[in-house]
Amino acid sequence: MNATDPQDDLDVNAFALAIEAFNRFYIRLPTLERFSFTTLSVLHTLSRTNPLRLTELTRTEQVTQPAITQLVTRLERDGLVERRPDPDDGRAVQVHITEAGLDVVRARHSDRTRRLAAIVEQLDPGQRAAIAAALPALLRLAELGQEGKQQTDPR
Repeated sequence: MNATDPQDDLDVNAFALAIEAFNRFYIRLPTLERFSFTTLSVLHTLSRTNPLRLTELTRTEQVTQPAITQLVTRLERDGLVERRPDPDDGRAVQVHITEAGLDVVRARHSDRTRRLAAIVEQLDPGQRAAIAAALPALLRLAELGQEGKQQTDPR
């Protein structure tokens, strides 16, 4: 698939622009539990892939080691994560999300869903059906991105 090939059934550039436009408003939907985007990203990552080492969080969150160390220290102080010894390597620690951290993730998801539902209601039935039909493909695309199976850097 080529982003500029007119024979393709998906204009990847237009798709990327639509996702970017959607993400700009979507990530800001929740009004509960105001945290930085990096903080929320770490909590969401740990809610799905728990526990992780600091080095793994550095890679997934695309921040420096000192930045993630400082952030995890703050999250630990706030009771949202905790550090525990890595059972496979006594020199390393793993970062675990706490129940309070999961509560933040759940509350934001609930608030986001409620706010998104109000926006979705403004779409006509055909638009809602189109989104519903696209959900399996969007979920698969997210899986591929998470698994790293798709080459995302064309260099």
